[in-house]
Amino acid sequence: MSKISTLDLSVIIASISLFTGCQTFTSKTDKESENKYNILLISFDDLRPELGCYGNDVIKTPNLDNFASNGVVFTNAFCQVSICAPSRASLMTGLRPDSTRVWHLADKFRETIPDVITLPQFFHNHGYHTVAIGKQFHNHMPDSISFDEPDLRPDEYKTADMIDRDAESFYYDEEIKKELAKVREERLRKNPNAYANGWAYGRVIENSDAPDNAFYDGAQTELALETLNRLKDQDQPFFLSLGYFRPHLPFVAPKKYWDLYNRDSIPMATNPYLPKNSPVMAINSSYELMGCYDMYSNHPSLYQQPEDTARMLKHGYYASVSYVDTCFGKLMEGLKEMGLEKNTIILIFGDHGWKLGEHRSWCKQTLYENDTHVPLIINAPNVKATGQKCDRLVELVDIFPTLCDLTGIKPPEYLQGTSMQPLLVNPTQLWKTAVFSQHHRRPKESPDNKRYMGYSIRTEKFHYVEWYFWDNVNKVKGDYVTCELYDVIVDPNENINIADDSGNTEIINSLAIQLKNGWRKAQPQI
Repeated sequence: MSKISTLDLSVIIASISLFTGCQTFTSKTDKESENKYNILLISFDDLRPELGCYGNDVIKTPNLDNFASNGVVFTNAFCQVSICAPSRASLMTGLRPDSTRVWHLADKFRETIPDVITLPQFFHNHGYHTVAIGKQFHNHMPDSISFDEPDLRPDEYKTADMIDRDAESFYYDEEIKKELAKVREERLRKNPNAYANGWAYGRVIENSDAPDNAFYDGAQTELALETLNRLKDQDQPFFLSLGYFRPHLPFVAPKKYWDLYNRDSIPMATNPYLPKNSPVMAINSSYELMGCYDMYSNHPSLYQQPEDTARMLKHGYYASVSYVDTCFGKLMEGLKEMGLEKNTIILIFGDHGWKLGEHRSWCKQTLYENDTHVPLIINAPNVKATGQKCDRLVELVDIFPTLCDLTGIKPPEYLQGTSMQPLLVNPTQLWKTAVFSQHHRRPKESPDNKRYMGYSIRTEKFHYVEWYFWDNVNKVKGDYVTCELYDVIVDPNENINIADDSGNTEIINSLAIQLKNGWRKAQPQI
């Protein structure tokens, strides 16, 4: 059994070595860096396509919607894994999860493929000054190989007791802070190696009457503006990657964003039940909710959040999205005032989706489209299809080659994505026939306590998933277990697994072959 299904790891390493040679991490100052577009890459953690520009007329996202009206909105963009670290490792390396060998939060790409050239590192090597603010690879995981400035943060978060804490553990209210400190002591007493040094999540929500910059995303927006003002006068073009933490749990946002919504009027999920005929490993355990000490949760097969709690959670998600929308709007206003919009490529994305009560579930960590479908919007000086929507299938792994093409730099040949640049000219042209995702289901997340790997292929009409046992020692897939099939035209919410329907054998056989053939055979013929 091959250890890597998408591309042999030795080929990747050889390709990377061939591309980089003995190249060291030094900056180029020759003509290669002249007249290049700047790059502003912005991620929103756990942001699903729950925005006005994606058709939601309840949520308040005027700044992201305005941005979309001047760019290209990709309506069928998908992540490679619905977990932060694997999704970001794939995007930042241009490689798929079985090639990065980053399948879960504990996997680190600098350990699995240490010589890989990341997206910012590649642009540094082509004359760009690279800067990281906020969440990049996973929480506080700075990579000095990738960035000239790998870990810019607001001054108040540079202290010894703050530097290694995940931003999810930052609150404004002093009582909540004291409460969380006591909870942390208890966590460390029970487990000295507790996740995030015991801090992790506190209460599931905070609704404090405080200014935007009293919360982390507001503070780092101000830092990003200060940084842009500094970078705009440099001789080098810049690559600034800004990672917003909201709307990730806990739902922490100033009170005025909560006040934008009447909780009782927010539409709830239309399918708050388990998908019919779904296999045991397909649903996640909602374990992130369990990390909030004031929130009870359990596997959706065993427990459903009561309606008042579900409404509170969805209200918190919407408030968090509206808060970070305002942060983004301030950033765009400042960028325009600096005169940078005319020579800056701006690409925004969600690293994966998030369930809001669909399938009786919350959080992410599945192969359902609530978790793999993401927002992706590109606004650039050289984009011809301004203000249009593109319904073609694209993936986050496509971002690396796309940014290369938009800046006129030849992309590395080993990349496993496809440049979206042609779609920025003609959004309706024929494109990929399929996109691919996968998920490692760990024993503690599955009711049967077994370990699986799921491989997903999404075409324009169908979503097909194969589940295998997973050998976590040798990192290889084992025996085939089961499959799922959803007709996304007839059943867009994926409520009924039709894999066992007698009339679908031919469809399944065809999709199984496409899944086995992989991403190369699905590329557009242009």
